[in-house]
Amino acid sequence: MAFAKAASDVEIRGNAVDWWYKAAGRYARGNAPEEGSVLNFRGTRRMPLGHVAVVRQVVNSRTIVIDQSHWGQRGISRDVPVIDVSPNNDWSAVRVALNSHNGAFGSIYPTYGFIYARPDTTSNMMLSAYQKAVRNPPVMSQVQPFGRARHNSTEVAEAPEGIAGRASSSLAYTDDAPNRSVR
Repeated sequence: MAFAKAASDVEIRGNAVDWWYKAAGRYARGNAPEEGSVLNFRGTRRMPLGHVAVVRQVVNSRTIVIDQSHWGQRGISRDVPVIDVSPNNDWSAVRVALNSHNGAFGSIYPTYGFIYARPDTTSNMMLSAYQKAVRNPPVMSQVQPFGRARHNSTEVAEAPEGIAGRASSSLAYTDDAPNRSVR
């Protein structure tokens, strides 16, 4: 994950399995590869924490080249071919080239899709906040220094009862995940 953050303009912390959900409302996401985007692998039995890789080249609609870290060995792997094997050509299932030079590809891995290094403008709330910030950047003389709280009345939204403080990777974001089961 540290490699993907350093090698792309997508800065998300935590396990790769959570990146898709953490990107929501922050980074655009989709199912079409773009150079510089992050391919986000779902967690599996063999890879419970998921995986992320940076797209370096889009070869065609079914083939990309990635850079990644810690896939089957220690260190960074560069210029690794990945093929889309999903039935709908939506990159929901991929095969990654093996280390051998014989053109062989490994097992099928499910993915969430691609995280793009640009704002998520699909949500009306995010779009309006982004547009407002672009139109009205803060005046530095009006920005409060860190540590100085401005005392005014502000409403704070509360989490639904029984949810606060108990979010988990496996349950907290299930409504947001695309249904891309690979059989």
